[in-house]
Formats: sequence, C-alpha cells, structure tokens
Amino acid sequence: MATRYTKVAITLHWLIAALIIGQLIGGKVMMALDGSALKFELFQLHKSFGIIILLLSVARLIWRLTHKAPPLPDHMPSHERLAAKISHIGFYGLMIGIPMAGWAMVSAAPVTITTKIFKVIKWPDLPFIERSEGLHKFFENAHEMMSTLIIVLLIIHIGAALKHHFKDKDDVMTRMVPRLRPRR
Repeated sequence: MATRYTKVAITLHWLIAALIIGQLIGGKVMMALDGSALKFELFQLHKSFGIIILLLSVARLIWRLTHKAPPLPDHMPSHERLAAKISHIGFYGLMIGIPMAGWAMVSAAPVTITTKIFKVIKWPDLPFIERSEGLHKFFENAHEMMSTLIIVLLIIHIGAALKHHFKDKDDVMTRMVPRLRPRR
C-alpha cells in the first residue's frame, strides 16, 4: 500500500497551493489600487490565473477520485479523521467554487469586458448568467466570502500538517512533501 501521494497529486497540490496564495495576495493588492491601467491589467491576470486554478482543480479532483490516497495513521483519532475528510472536501469545493464565482461575477457584470487568458485565449462568459448589477454583486460577495473561507482553511490545514509532523511525529505531512522524512 502506498505511503505517499502520487507525483501527479503532489505536483498538483503544490502548484495549486502556490497559485491560490498568489491569487489571494494579488486580489488584495489589486483591490487596494484606484482605477488605473495597472489595476485593469491585474484584474486580467487575476482572471487568467483563476481559470488556470479552476482547470487544474478539476484535473486534481478527477485524479483524486481515480487514485486512492495513502491511509491515515492508525493512531489518528476519529475526530481528526473526520476533520481531515471535511477539510479536503471543503478545499475541493472552494478551489472550484471560488473561480466559478469569479467567472459568474464577470459574466453578470453590466459592462462587458472580454476575458482573454494571458491576453491570448478568449474565454467565454457563462451563457446562462444574465447581465445584472444585482447578480454581479451577489457573485462578487460569494467570491470574496469563499476567498476568506479558504484563508481560514489554509491556516487550519497548515497548522494540522505541522502538528502531525512536529507533535505527533507521524507521516501525514511527509506523504505530500517531497523528500521530507517522518520525525520518529
């Protein structure tokens, strides 16, 4: 039985994590700017990276559903097992839900601004979303609320991984971190 995630799962985990953290920081920076050409460019980059995160997250979910995760340690209490399961479901929901809310927000915006991924590939608006200030605001609020939730979940996730590595000295963190060994 495998004791580590596959190389594909590990690569997707760290790539998506880096992109999400970049998006969270970039989102705060761009929202702090007043209306300018730089803000417009940052919004376009934010949308591009959001679509990339969406596509990678769907690929990661498909990979996860078709490749069994390594088992959790036998000594792990049932409430921690449940928390791990809920947090992973939450991550997948947010990794897909945040960019979907962003895409819906752009699609509902009263002003049409074509989305081009990295200024090259035209990305369509969602065809079933009508243009409306009310819908735009709804999806904007959902996008922001879910972004706040993923920050909280990231903090919990990192804290739990560190707890497992330094306090419990088990292999939970080593299953996802290349070349890291348990602290037995």
